[in-house]
Amino acid sequence: MIATASQRVPARILGLDPGLRVTGFGIIDHLGSQLRYVASGCIRTPDGELPARLRCLLDGVGEVVDTYSPTLAAVEIVFVNVNPKSTLLLGQARGAVICGAVSRDLPVAEYTALQIKQAVVGYGKAHKSQVQQMVQRLLDLPRPAGPDASDALACAICHAHAGAGAGRLGLGAGTRRRGGRLIQAPPGTRDPSRERMP
Repeated sequence: MIATASQRVPARILGLDPGLRVTGFGIIDHLGSQLRYVASGCIRTPDGELPARLRCLLDGVGEVVDTYSPTLAAVEIVFVNVNPKSTLLLGQARGAVICGAVSRDLPVAEYTALQIKQAVVGYGKAHKSQVQQMVQRLLDLPRPAGPDASDALACAICHAHAGAGAGRLGLGAGTRRRGGRLIQAPPGTRDPSRERMP
């Protein structure tokens, strides 16, 4: 039986903006051309040893998933900094964030900052303030979300726009995007794009 428009279930997308000190998260529901804000916030790590901070990120993402039950996640790809140490730390934080999502069996898509800005603002070199303003408008928020949460929401919006294209190519949500490539998610990962209401 084919589901009608009124029977379809929105995809709940978790956007993540990784950082060792602060990781932003944003959750939206996406159905057709409609976007609806669900929640956003930040996971903050205390000062201390790196392994403990990475565990905080891993557990924090897991708690967000358990609380809001997203069906898939989207993460911003790390920008390579001129400081190798900073780049390495950010990469480790990003790995913990991705593991937090994958440990809950979520498919994870990856997008560059340029792709996200292009999808949200229409300009790949947009300023962070422009991204915040467009996120506020697209999700009809009473005020802009904080910078980290806005970036995470923008990542989720980017995936909502890209999801239709992936579906047309016959690619399920059980893939990871890295630049222009799609990488298969772990075996047994749920594919919400193929789920229908009874």
